[in-house]
Amino acid sequence: MTTPSAARLLVAGSLAVTAALVLTSCGSSDSGSGSGSGSGSGGPASSSDSGTHTVATAMGDIEVPVAPERVVVLDTAELDSALTLGVKPVGATHTGTESGFLSYLPEDRVEGIEDVGEMMTPNLEAVAALKPDLILTSKIRHGAAYGELSKIAPTVMTENTGYPWKENFQVHADALGKVPAAEKVVAGYDAHVAEVTEALGGKEKAASTEVNVVRFVEGADIRVYGRQNYIGTILADVGLGRPAIVDKAEDGFSYDVSPEKIDQADADVVLHSTYGDAEKSKEKQTVGSGLWRNMAAVRSGRVFPVDDELWIQGIGYTAADRILDELRADLTK
Repeated sequence: MTTPSAARLLVAGSLAVTAALVLTSCGSSDSGSGSGSGSGSGGPASSSDSGTHTVATAMGDIEVPVAPERVVVLDTAELDSALTLGVKPVGATHTGTESGFLSYLPEDRVEGIEDVGEMMTPNLEAVAALKPDLILTSKIRHGAAYGELSKIAPTVMTENTGYPWKENFQVHADALGKVPAAEKVVAGYDAHVAEVTEALGGKEKAASTEVNVVRFVEGADIRVYGRQNYIGTILADVGLGRPAIVDKAEDGFSYDVSPEKIDQADADVVLHSTYGDAEKSKEKQTVGSGLWRNMAAVRSGRVFPVDDELWIQGIGYTAADRILDELRADLTK
C-alpha cells in the first residue's frame, strides 16, 4: 500500500502534465475551487437541472447533485462504496493489479465501467471525456489535483483512506444521495459481525484467539498489520484478540520485519497475503524458511493465505462481508 508521503509525491509529479492538458481541452475559465463545481465543456450539468445539496468534505462544504448520474471514482474504497450502494460509476481507476478492477467485485457489476487509468495517476482527459457530475476520491490520494478535478465536476474528497473507511462510506453515501441505503448496509454488516463472533464461540472465545495479518509486499519489508487500518477494524469488530507485536506498529498501521525476523509475527492464527511477485516480495523465501515452519501457528495448521485484493485493497462493505465469511470459514476449521 502506498504511503501518504509517496502518494503525494506521485500525484504531484505524475498529474502535472495531464492536468495542464485537460484544462486546455475543457476550455474552462471557472476555477471552481470554492465549491468544487466548475463547468467547463467536460464538466457537470447545471445544478439547476435536478437540484443540489451540500456535502461536508476534506476540502470544505461543496454542492453536489441530489441524484448524480455520472459518477467517476478514483480509488478502490470509492468503487466499493458506490457498488455497495447500487451505483455503477461511469469511470474508475484501477490498481497495480493484472486483473484491472479488483477481482472480488462481481464481473457483472463492473462491466461497462470505463478505466480512467492507474489509481495514483488517473488520466484527467479520460475523466473529463466522461462528463461526470460527481467525482469521489480522497485528499491523501489526489489532493494535489483537487483544483483540476473540481473544474471537471464537483469533487468529494475524504481526508484519508483505509482506517476511517466507515466514516468515509457515510460521506460517499451522502454525496451519492444514498443515505437510507447506507443505513441498511451498516445494519447488515453489524448483524453479519455478530453472527461470525457467535460462530467463533462468542465474545470471550474470540477475544482469546490472537490473530495476525502479514503482508508480503514487492519492494518493501514484510508488514505485520496493526490496529489502525481497514483489516484491523474488521478483526476488532469481530472481537478477535491481537498479539502484542501489533502495538509496535508505527501510527498503528504496520510493524515491518525482515524474513530473518518473521517469527515475531507468530500468533494463534496467521493470515497472509502477497502484493506483487512472490519472489520479489520475499514470500517464497520466507514461507520456506525454518523460522516460518517453526512458528506455532504453522505447526498447528492455523496459517491461511488470503487474497490481497480482497483483504487489503478493497476497503469497503462489499469486501468486508466477503472477509467475514472467510474469517468464519478459516477460524472454525
